[in-house]
Amino acid sequence: MTEQIKTKYVQATGRRKESIARVFLREGTGKILVNKRSFEEYFPRESHRLIINQPIKAAQLENKFDISANIRGGGVSGQAGALMHGISRAIVNFDLNLRSVLKKEGFLTRDPRAKERKKYGRKRARKRFQYSKR
Repeated sequence: MTEQIKTKYVQATGRRKESIARVFLREGTGKILVNKRSFEEYFPRESHRLIINQPIKAAQLENKFDISANIRGGGVSGQAGALMHGISRAIVNFDLNLRSVLKKEGFLTRDPRAKERKKYGRKRARKRFQYSKR
């Protein structure tokens, strides 16, 4: 009979715009999986990868955790922000002493900016139809 090795893991949720990220943090070697794909494959743009790695660098936890995330909704930038928020919250769930470091950098605050609703009589939230004098 084989025994399974159980490692401690924590779960957290991150949100940004319309995106929601469920993040699972385990002790490991620093691998990041997003929707069962590699981190580099899912986020090909370097700027998104830098945004996501910010809380890991701030907490000085490079190559100490394996991160697995399920992300749905929104676009690529919103998903990157949601993953950053989720990783930050998962790190705090793992070690409460790192809360002050992440809070000071602003990683634990959900970004409240979202798309403004469409107004009546307009094409979008603020765009107006072209004015014609004659």
